[in-house]
Amino acid sequence: MSELAVTVTPALGLGRSVLEKPHIVGLGAFALLATAAFAMRGPQEQTPAAHTIPNSHVRLAALSTDARKAVDYASIDRRLQRLSEQHSMVGLAVGIVENGRITFLKGYGETEEGSGEPVTPDTVFRWASVSKGVAGTMVAKLAEQGKVNLNGPVGSYVPSMKLPAGAENRATVGDMLSHRLGLYRNAYDNKLEEGQDTKLLRESLAQLNMICPPGTCWSYQNVAYDGASELVERITHQPYEKAIKQNLFTPIGMTGASVSMNGLMDAKSWAKPHDAARRPIKLTDSYYRVPAAGGVNSNIKDMSLWMLAQMGEMPDVVSPQVLETVHAPLVKTPGERGRMRKFLERLGEADYGYGWRSYDYAGHHIVGHRGGVAGYRSLILFDPRKKSGVVALWNSNTSQPGGLEFEVMDMIYGLPFRDWMEIDRSGKAESRSIARNESDDEVSSGDGNGGRMEKRFRG
Repeated sequence: MSELAVTVTPALGLGRSVLEKPHIVGLGAFALLATAAFAMRGPQEQTPAAHTIPNSHVRLAALSTDARKAVDYASIDRRLQRLSEQHSMVGLAVGIVENGRITFLKGYGETEEGSGEPVTPDTVFRWASVSKGVAGTMVAKLAEQGKVNLNGPVGSYVPSMKLPAGAENRATVGDMLSHRLGLYRNAYDNKLEEGQDTKLLRESLAQLNMICPPGTCWSYQNVAYDGASELVERITHQPYEKAIKQNLFTPIGMTGASVSMNGLMDAKSWAKPHDAARRPIKLTDSYYRVPAAGGVNSNIKDMSLWMLAQMGEMPDVVSPQVLETVHAPLVKTPGERGRMRKFLERLGEADYGYGWRSYDYAGHHIVGHRGGVAGYRSLILFDPRKKSGVVALWNSNTSQPGGLEFEVMDMIYGLPFRDWMEIDRSGKAESRSIARNESDDEVSSGDGNGGRMEKRFRG
């Protein structure tokens, strides 16, 4: 995490977009879960009828074999089985969407090393930084309703956000959501992991030196990005988790999704965290305290439904305008190509929007994100035009499943096979190097090492 990830854009912020303006659950079980969820609410918590789950969404939750066209599912299944047997893997869940329908849901390995409890499509994992796309979507939805101005000063919406020299009055809400506040990478993650108060940390950001004027460079954040949860709470007058469930998760049909550590631990089946040697590690609440940056949990079915909504298959919940806003390539991130150098044969330009990355891949526009906290990793990648993509969740500190997304996309595009997951290569040393290569912006250490460049950039 010693690399400074900064992308410089013109001083006038030309990277800004005009869009910144003001085991499978069947249909019956899915419907019963949705009904029970509403029945358990007290009178004061009743959700408006507009937030009930439409029948069309219930249909999307069912596995479809008819939509299987380009992907060789038998081959993918065999490769995932081999992947799950690697020394650094404990449990893994994978979902594939093809042609706008869920076509594959499967779990591999165990929820805990040696427990014998299998991972199934109902096992809950942490999303880590894939959570940022949820926050971006929620804020864009509020902007669509006229409740937030994405070009407005972030300080007006997030009172705890204090930047050097009063920059919170110049930086916009959009700058916060696209990591363009001008702070050094992962500012104060180390203090977050020490247990310090999140809002106090955002206030103390004013003590730092800016590395660029707001809106002119890109540098990944967690503490600052979580200003989005504060914004949502102030606008909706609800706790962040309740607002997210009511406006996004429940109408989409994500019945097992939550935004808290209790939400993970209360699940009937949940994956425990492990290091890259399969040793159990302690579950901590550090990044649950920045819920907009890393607080979401779900099973792989719910994550697949989330991907369908991001593909435009649930416009009553996430409109085309919101999708255009959050997926827009607002700022170039050439450093991302360096981190993904093994895919450069096909990977072109890399950009960032509101909690979402976008890429040119073999001439196709794809959208996604990765995530990692101690003991958990995640990924989502999809082609909005083809309405096809992949999601994956696993519970160990290894990056080796990274590459799965491109093996699936290669099948969708009819491209020659590449061993992107590197499971055909012999030798354990190479696998260990993969397991320990955690330089991604999206991977938060969770071990007190976050933001270790602090002294270099302190004022």
